Amino acid sequence: METGRPSKTALRVAIRRAAHQLADPPPVLDDPIAIRLIGSGHARDLDRAMEKVARDFRAYMAARSRLVEDTLADAVAGGVTQYVVLGAGLDTFAYRNPFPNLRVFEVDFPATQAWKCELLERAGIAVPESLTFVALDFEHKGLAEGLGEAGFDARRPAYFGWLGVVPYLTAEAFRATLGDVARLPGGTAITFDFVFPPETLSPQRRVIFDRLAQRVSEAGEPFRLFFTADQLERELRALGFRLVEQTDTDGLNELYFRDRADGLKLSPVRVGTLATARV
Repeated sequence: METGRPSKTALRVAIRRAAHQLADPPPVLDDPIAIRLIGSGHARDLDRAMEKVARDFRAYMAARSRLVEDTLADAVAGGVTQYVVLGAGLDTFAYRNPFPNLRVFEVDFPATQAWKCELLERAGIAVPESLTFVALDFEHKGLAEGLGEAGFDARRPAYFGWLGVVPYLTAEAFRATLGDVARLPGGTAITFDFVFPPETLSPQRRVIFDRLAQRVSEAGEPFRLFFTADQLERELRALGFRLVEQTDTDGLNELYFRDRADGLKLSPVRVGTLATARV
């Protein structure tokens, strides 16, 4: 992330989510706002993201968001009324939120948040009363402090979605953020995706990883933090989480891509893995 500039990777993710709406009916994640939000200035990028060779990435972007939103729905059914989107980027859940009693907090870098607000206004997408923007740099201000200033109730459980952020953090920022979540009341949970250390990858997966790592580095947002499944489990247990679930490519395929007529599914390349940790 370049200081004072919105996230370039957030735009790329949003374009892939929008492409999924057009290229892969029925979409795994039904998101009619995605195309409106990115606007008309990215037609060439959208066309590229709709190509067959790009469908693994767009399918993964949709599936990871679907998993978060399904887990959120379970949390709401259990009484949770606060949802925090960490590193929100161009996430659209708050603008299609079906839960009348759910308050949403979008947390992101100030520059990215200001850029998103411009896109929302340009697209004519209203900001709902249930949404609160929280401008926060994870490397310089604690999550608990930022949320507290925005009216988040730390006496009540919450659900956190944290997609596309962890690989770009320092270990210190990762632990500080999760430590703040782990200190919240029972019933709190967080879902995030993480990247395996490149030296543990198969040759095929390493080639894909190296290409992606080069692109995000050129965008000013290099990968910095990696975990094996066992390492992550130990980190989360040490921080105080009592239940940890991991969902890999096979799990996402079983949940969201089984028996699709178009054969869409995530490839063995394994773009990413998700973890859900519960307090």
